[in-house]
Amino acid sequence: MSSILVTLRNALSSPAWVCFTWFGMTAGVSLLATPARFSAPLITRPIAFDVTATVFTVLNKAELMALIVLLIVVRATGRAAQWWALCGVLTLILVAQSAWLIPELTERAAMVAQGRPLPPSIAHAAYPTLELTKLALLFGAGVVAAGSRKA
Repeated sequence: MSSILVTLRNALSSPAWVCFTWFGMTAGVSLLATPARFSAPLITRPIAFDVTATVFTVLNKAELMALIVLLIVVRATGRAAQWWALCGVLTLILVAQSAWLIPELTERAAMVAQGRPLPPSIAHAAYPTLELTKLALLFGAGVVAAGSRKA
């Protein structure tokens, strides 16, 4: 029983679990649920856009919580010096998504639902680019942290 507690303590004292949990949450929504929603034959495009905007708003809040947990774990485990750049990039991505992309894409979803024409925007290219970058960073950081006691 004691070795199980030691193993659990060691696992929780690594940023790997936060990275992999965050990765799984984001990949599940971005790479699985969203494409499936748009391929469902009984869901109209306006409804799919509306649901997607709501889901991404909720995901963004969960990701902000994941970032806070990651920052706490990194600081509490003494890894701040090694992880500052990664945490900084993840913070910038989330700020861009929270302050610019999600509000703009939500507004565009409402325009689609109302049948209004969409003005040109780079938001639909910027969001997946940042999302894939974030996923790659989280996965890579998780692998590094899982393979090293002081990653």
